[in-house]
Amino acid sequence: MRGVCYSSVWGLLSMTNDSDRPLDALNHARGKRVIVNLKNGKQYVGTLKAFDIHINTVLENAEERENNQVVRKIGTIFIRGDAIVLISTE
Repeated sequence: MRGVCYSSVWGLLSMTNDSDRPLDALNHARGKRVIVNLKNGKQYVGTLKAFDIHINTVLENAEERENNQVVRKIGTIFIRGDAIVLISTE
């Protein structure tokens, strides 16, 4: 799982006592607003709809943000897992 920042996934884990694996933490975040930072410096915020074992991720009602300001509203977006540096609940 190249490209995944395990410390950020661990941050999700620490918020859930019943999770002991990174994918459990992401599953717990399903349906919640998350922040996704990418290797290219872009940041997306949206509702976590789905993910797979490669951390390929689908966000709904997604927005691209820059300096904590909305740059554009995207809607549904698919993000390739190897481009992700961090996933965190909002």
